Amino acid sequence: MKVHVLGSGSGGNAVVLDTGRERVLVDAGFSPRRLKERMQRVGLTPESVSALIITHEHEDHICGARFAAARWNWPVYATAGTLQGGRWRKARVEAVEPRRELAFEDLSFRFVRTPHDAREPVAIVATARSSGARVGIAYDLGHATPRFVNHFTEVDVLLLEANHDDEMLRTGPYPWPVKQRVAGMRGHLSNHAAGAMARACVHGELRHIVLCHLSQTNNVPEVAMRAVRGALRGSGFRGTMHAADQDVPLSVSVSHGRSSAQLSLAI
Repeated sequence: MKVHVLGSGSGGNAVVLDTGRERVLVDAGFSPRRLKERMQRVGLTPESVSALIITHEHEDHICGARFAAARWNWPVYATAGTLQGGRWRKARVEAVEPRRELAFEDLSFRFVRTPHDAREPVAIVATARSSGARVGIAYDLGHATPRFVNHFTEVDVLLLEANHDDEMLRTGPYPWPVKQRVAGMRGHLSNHAAGAMARACVHGELRHIVLCHLSQTNNVPEVAMRAVRGALRGSGFRGTMHAADQDVPLSVSVSHGRSSAQLSLAI
């Protein structure tokens, strides 16, 4: 399976899961034009995408969804709360229940409720039936309980939010109410919290950890990577770790289910 992070951050989020037999887009936080450009940079076309899944209704995850879905005839899947109030034009939409599995031709999805200040947000665990490869997408959550983390302890690739450095957020330019929201129980994961969750998810077949949704104001990749690497020390993690960029797509792959790993950047 290949995982293409087309971009991740407060300016937009989109991830393509590609099994070779099927491609599904998770979130569409860029305009249709930018989505197409970024897909082309990793060798894909919008026409090859079979469905769009949305994790929640915030603009950095949904701003291009209505128009892209209508333009390329993507069926849209999201929780009822996420779809509520959306003007979907000609797009086909279907509400999903977090406790039920959504199955396509080769990819199946399990949805996990997340503690975030949206109507009905979810994280995702996707499985490719043809290979057995599993990908977890866990971003936009204020905290990670042991029960939540347990859903991601067998994935091959973990896309994990590392939104902010606690000290940078505390001393940074955000107004106090915004700082409280970001650091709150329904806000975003700090580097420290991301490290704790990453460590709890380590197992012998975890190939990649990709840090996502880094704040451009309250974090930098080097700081996030250092914090999570420190948390992983002594855990037995032998895979690779990278920080997703807001503007440069990043691709990782897991071949033959769980046997090998590759990474590339689309410059």
